[in-house]
Amino acid sequence: MGQRYGLEIRAASPADAPGLAALMADLGAPADPAALAGRVEALNRTGGSALIAVEWGPPSGIVALQVVHDLAAARPAGLIATLAVVPDARRRGIGRLLVKAVSRSARLAGCDRLLLVPDAGSAGLAEFAAATGFLPEGGLLLRPLLRRGSQAE
Repeated sequence: MGQRYGLEIRAASPADAPGLAALMADLGAPADPAALAGRVEALNRTGGSALIAVEWGPPSGIVALQVVHDLAAARPAGLIATLAVVPDARRRGIGRLLVKAVSRSARLAGCDRLLLVPDAGSAGLAEFAAATGFLPEGGLLLRPLLRRGSQAE
């Protein structure tokens, strides 16, 4: 997807499972690499995607997107199922780049908004979400996906 100062944002593949397991362990949620490989495959198979931020080692951040169709809306929404940056890499713009990249992916999937479930146990998520354009709506955090050229991200 892109690079900046040695940081690459790209689609995760099942081959990234060992690095994703290290990332999840750093976040306090250890997972088996084989199980993670299966989850990445399942996400891709159902129209979702996982994007990872990679610097010089294992992934330092991840965002997982699932496309959600709703009878009350004309266009689908992109549900951010996972958004995380390892503690040592926070406050360096990685989370913001992941949100920007997943916004592009959601637009390409036909989505007109991103949804994020607030997590009371995640320190700083509410502030980060507000800083990246998410607004509270109906118990979720919502970020409209504007058409290209109507406003900079």
